[in-house]
Amino acid sequence: MPQEMIALLMFSTMLVLMITGQRVFAVIGVVAVIASLALWGTGGQAMGFSAAMKLMKWYPMLTLPMFVFMGYVMSETRLAEDLYKMFHVWFGPIPGGLAIGTLLLMVLISAMNGLSVAGMAIGATIALPELVRRGYDKQMISGVIQAGSSLGILLPPSVVLVLYAMIARAPVSDLWLAGIMPGLMMAAIFLIYVAVRCWLQPQLGPPVPREELAGVTWGHRIALLREGALPLIIFATMMVPFVKGWTSLVESSVLGVVTTVIAAVLKRRFTRKVLEVALRNTLGISCMFMWIILAALSFGAVFDGLGAVKAIETLFVGELGLSPWTILILMQLTFLIMGMFLDDTAMLVIVAPLYVPLVAQLDLGIPKDQVLIWYGVLYTITCQIAYLTPPFGYNLFLMRAFAPPSFTMGDIYRSALPFCGLMLISLIIIGAFPEIALWLPEYLKTK
Repeated sequence: MPQEMIALLMFSTMLVLMITGQRVFAVIGVVAVIASLALWGTGGQAMGFSAAMKLMKWYPMLTLPMFVFMGYVMSETRLAEDLYKMFHVWFGPIPGGLAIGTLLLMVLISAMNGLSVAGMAIGATIALPELVRRGYDKQMISGVIQAGSSLGILLPPSVVLVLYAMIARAPVSDLWLAGIMPGLMMAAIFLIYVAVRCWLQPQLGPPVPREELAGVTWGHRIALLREGALPLIIFATMMVPFVKGWTSLVESSVLGVVTTVIAAVLKRRFTRKVLEVALRNTLGISCMFMWIILAALSFGAVFDGLGAVKAIETLFVGELGLSPWTILILMQLTFLIMGMFLDDTAMLVIVAPLYVPLVAQLDLGIPKDQVLIWYGVLYTITCQIAYLTPPFGYNLFLMRAFAPPSFTMGDIYRSALPFCGLMLISLIIIGAFPEIALWLPEYLKTK
């Protein structure tokens, strides 16, 4: 059987099995194992073993449980409450002020946990009830919380970029640094959209009555600034030593965990129940991600053995004669379509064995040592869009779980569409101007 047909058979089998509702890592792993044994006999089992050893030896993987644990501790101890109170007092009097404060809260939380679900949990438990009570439009509330929480997979310490780094064999530190400027740019676009729309339609985000805040003294405002600075201190404790080169990636993640736990203890919110919940969730999520990466590496090894990547490159570049940028655009379009039905990890492990090596070979005018870093940012932004894309966007169903019954699925779907458009604009900007993503990693390398 031709190599192309074997590759097509593997993909189609995997998609059919996914329709049955089985776990992603189980489907991918089973297809990889069966294909390797069928193609190379008992010697094919060495592929899975080699992938497992590669995973176990990958030192940066230790950051994964650290940042997941940190996110759950922040969520369970409600360390972000004081920060939101600060935003409430300082931004409440302007139209859409609480929505702006919610987005700023999400940016800071995203910069400390690396997961969309943790940001969603914090936003839904702290900001959502207050926004509902203040009469904010349901679609504005839902859209802000969903879009803001999605920043967690772009801003460091992004767990999605850790997964991409493992499969693309790219430095996690460079990917994290590359995500900072695009993440802040996207957050700024969200803020401008909310501010302008609520200024034009104040009923979407009514301001907090000034008489309600009349009793808030400047001394109290300054005190809230100090209290709200705690998440910033945690972030600085974690990232400044890493950027300065004083600590490694793993050491910085440990610093973040230790600082978060100390802050929770000082606030007298770190209980045995919090520790148990955080540990259980961290173990579950970390094991799930490790199984997914192991399955993806095994699947990719089979593709490397088949030479399927070279065959697809020959098809696109040689036989069809497509330009490098046309191929890249087609790749992103397939990601956007897949995002309507699959989550980010499923998309990554299904197409990464094909797309990542192909991108590395395309002549896009970007240095070879930077192109996979830039493409990692493009992929992650596409995942953000996938999180909010009907009918099966991950954040859509999380929002349904957190929101009160008055929020219908139609409200949640409609709320996501404007922010999907803003993310698409961000994707086009980063695609057209790679320097936005690549400037910071290169700048810090030269220092």
